Amino acid sequence: MKAIVVEGDQTLVWKEVPAPALGPKEVAIAVKATAINRADLMQRRGLYPPPPGASSVLGLECAGIVSAVGDETVRFKVGDAVCALLPGGGYAEQVAVDEGSVVPVPDGFDFVQAAALPEVYATAWLNLFIEAELQPGERCVVHAGASGVGSAAIQLCRAFGVSCFVTIGSDEKLHYCQSLGAGAGHIRTNGSFKEAVMSWSQSEGVDVILDPVGAGYLSDNLDSLRLGGRLVLIGLMSGAKTELDMGKLMMKRLRVIGSTLRARPLVEKKTVMAELERYVWPKLADGSLSPQVDRVFPIAEADAAHALMASDETKGKVVLTI
Repeated sequence: MKAIVVEGDQTLVWKEVPAPALGPKEVAIAVKATAINRADLMQRRGLYPPPPGASSVLGLECAGIVSAVGDETVRFKVGDAVCALLPGGGYAEQVAVDEGSVVPVPDGFDFVQAAALPEVYATAWLNLFIEAELQPGERCVVHAGASGVGSAAIQLCRAFGVSCFVTIGSDEKLHYCQSLGAGAGHIRTNGSFKEAVMSWSQSEGVDVILDPVGAGYLSDNLDSLRLGGRLVLIGLMSGAKTELDMGKLMMKRLRVIGSTLRARPLVEKKTVMAELERYVWPKLADGSLSPQVDRVFPIAEADAAHALMASDETKGKVVLTI
C-alpha cells in the first residue's frame, strides 16, 4: 500500500510501505479520507512521537470501507462504511484498528464529512462531558473556538444545553463561531479575555474552560472560573511552563485537569467512542450537529494542507482524500 512518510528535513512523501498486520480484534479499513490535526504537524517536526505500538505514519482519524475483519471481531463486516479514531496511520491507503475505535458513518454523510468527525468530537466529548462533567445550564469557555475541536465543542454545548463563550483570532472567526452556537466571544488580539468573560457571565465566572493554549492563559483562566470551576488543558500552544497561584485553586475549589487522547489506554478510547455513537451520532444524523470542513486536498497535496493548518487561517477541519 501507499502512505505519507516523513523523510529527511520533514518532507512528506507518498510512497510504498508495508500494509499493517490485522489483529484478531481489528478491522482493516480501505481509507477514503483522513483529516489533519495539529498533532500531525508536531509529529512531523519530531515533537510528538506516536505512542508505543502505534504506526509511525501520520493521521489520527479516517473514514472508509471495511476491507477485512479479524477472527474475533463481532460487529463489522466487509463493505461497511465506517470512520475511526486512530493512534496513527491515517495518511495511508489502509489502516488496521481495534473495532472498539470504529463507528459507522452517520446516516447521510460522505467520507469527507465522516473523516472530519472522530478526533474532534472524541476530544470535545471526552474533555467537556467526561473529564469536566459539564452539565446542562452551565457556562463554558472554549479557547480557539474556530479550530476543529472548538467547532465541535461549540456545537456540543449548544446541543446539550450549555452556554458557550469563545476566544478566537478575528471578527470573521467570531461570526463563524456564533453561527455554530457560541453566545459571545473575544478576539485574542484585543488583550486579556478575562473581563469579557466576566461581563458575559454577569460577574459570576464560568463553570468549565476548554484550553489548548496552555501557559499564557493559565492565570486569566483561573480568574475566569467560578467557585468549583474546572479547567481542562488539552494543548500547550503558548508553552508549558508558567507560575501558578495555588491560593486561587484552594479558595475557589478549582480543578485543573490535564488531558490527552492519543496515548490513552484502548479501553478508555472505546468508552469515548461508544458514548459518541450513543449520544452524538444521532444528533449528527438529524442535523443538530454538523461536520465543519474548511478545505479538502488530495493526499498528494498533504504538504499544502499542512501549510494551511499552520497558518491559523482555517475554520473547522482540513481533510485529505485518498
